[in-house]
Amino acid sequence: MKELRTNIGLATVVLLATAALAAARTTTMPVPGTVNYVEGQVGVDGQSLAPAQTGSTQLQPNQVLGTGQGKAELLLTPGVFFRLGDNSEARMISPGLADTRVELMHGTAMLEVDQLFKENDLSVVVDGSTTKIGKQGLYEFQAEPAAVRVIDGEATVYEGTAHVTVKKGHEALLANGLPLKSHGLNQEAVEADPLYRWSKLRGEYEADANLNAAYMVGVNGGWYGPGWYWDPFWGFYSYLPGAGFFYSPFGWGFYSPVWVLGHPYYRYGAVGHAGFRAAAPAAGHFAAAPRMATMGGGFHGGGGFGGRR
Repeated sequence: MKELRTNIGLATVVLLATAALAAARTTTMPVPGTVNYVEGQVGVDGQSLAPAQTGSTQLQPNQVLGTGQGKAELLLTPGVFFRLGDNSEARMISPGLADTRVELMHGTAMLEVDQLFKENDLSVVVDGSTTKIGKQGLYEFQAEPAAVRVIDGEATVYEGTAHVTVKKGHEALLANGLPLKSHGLNQEAVEADPLYRWSKLRGEYEADANLNAAYMVGVNGGWYGPGWYWDPFWGFYSYLPGAGFFYSPFGWGFYSPVWVLGHPYYRYGAVGHAGFRAAAPAAGHFAAAPRMATMGGGFHGGGGFGGRR
């Protein structure tokens, strides 16, 4: 009982601290093109971007996000992370929710698609070819030589009048003069790539922030449905699904506030992703989310933690 009271006391302190930090934030909805995290040398249109500017910097059409010895994470549609590797450049073509297009101009990029809605039209342009994302999954893009790799998921690559569907474990080489075909992918080489390893680590951090944000939003209010929610402890946006849970292509769990608060682990005031992982369902890619009851009034309103920054 003493341990239980201690856990509840700690949880209360965490709640109050989080609410206080979140209250200091403004309340603007993040849109496609929002820079969520930077590491090392990163700039927009040649102007250096400091870590403190993440979360509030939004790429406008034709603006270019570039890296030197550094990496950057860009939010696209809700549930989609675009990550730029070292010595790379990406141009925002269209930041619309229903038409989201980014061009990789130099270097490498990775796209983690944790959730994709039927209304989303999500595509990446490389060397004049357009790749339309068809499913949740993990995609890698390379500018020199141009290539599209589908680590998990499915995409269609359009090049002039030709097109090819690239499925999980395959790639399409976009070199001039070569026919547009899908080839088998060297998975070991992909997983050894620094951008893949960095993206996997970022995916884990995002999952940790998801759990923290889901708990805080569920208790404090500020729920506005599936979307990006600012986590003041981690200092970046995380994604909260509308109901149930799912797993990212890296195997990390993403949970809704209703699912988290209904789990026995949280009914006793214990807070911590490590403990929750042990109590949560076994990992699996994109496990089907259980049917959830309609969210009640306790998950609406703008007070407390709040999802908008």
